[in-house]
Amino acid sequence: MHGFRTPWLAISTALLLATGAWFIREGNRTVLPPQPTAAQMFPTPLRAADQPATEPATPAMSASPPTRIRIRTIGLEAPVVPIGLDAMGQLQPPPPDNNNVVGWYQAGAAPGQDGTAVMAGHVDNKSGLAVFYALGRLSRGAEVEIDRKDHTTAVFTVDAVEVYPKDHYPSDKVYGRTNRPELRLITCGGGFSKKTGYQSNVVAYAHLTRAKT
Repeated sequence: MHGFRTPWLAISTALLLATGAWFIREGNRTVLPPQPTAAQMFPTPLRAADQPATEPATPAMSASPPTRIRIRTIGLEAPVVPIGLDAMGQLQPPPPDNNNVVGWYQAGAAPGQDGTAVMAGHVDNKSGLAVFYALGRLSRGAEVEIDRKDHTTAVFTVDAVEVYPKDHYPSDKVYGRTNRPELRLITCGGGFSKKTGYQSNVVAYAHLTRAKT
C-alpha cells in the first residue's frame, strides 16, 4: 500500500474479511447483502482512474488518521479504528463483535492523503447486519465523508462499486498506486457457503473531491 512501505501484493483475495463474516437467516428465508449492479460499475473501457480529462485534481491533504465515516445516502455513520496485517501478511478485519465499526489500514495512506486509503468493514456478524451491509447499494456519485483527527473532513465521490470472486480478486486494481487521493471501501458479498463463508468481496472506489474544516 501507499506509505513508508508498499505491501500492496501482500493483501490479496483470502485476506479481505475472510473471517468474522456471518450469514443472516430469518426463519427459512436466506438473506444476502445487496450486490452492485452494472450501473454502479466502472464503464467499459475504463478511463484512467475513471477521471475525465477536464476534471481538475483536488489538492491532497496532509496525513491525519481517520476517526469517523459517514455515507448519508445509505444511512451509514460509524467510528473508525486502525487495523494492520497479521503475521502472515494478511489484512486483519475490524473486531467481529462490533457491528458498527470500520477499520482503516494504518500503514497505508490516510484518507485525503496522496495515494489509496483502504477501509474495511463487516457485512454482518452474530448480532445481525453490520456497518457495510448496504455497501453494495452505494451509487456512483454518492459522497463519503471521513472525519480526521486534525478536525478536517475529507469528502470523496464514489466512482464505482464492483464485486469480485475471492479467487479472482484484482489486487493491482484495488490497491495500486494512483495519481490522486483515492479511497477503497471493502466488505464481503456474493454467494455464501457454510464451509468457506462469503465467496466474493464488494469494493467501492472513490476519489477526493473536497476538504472541509
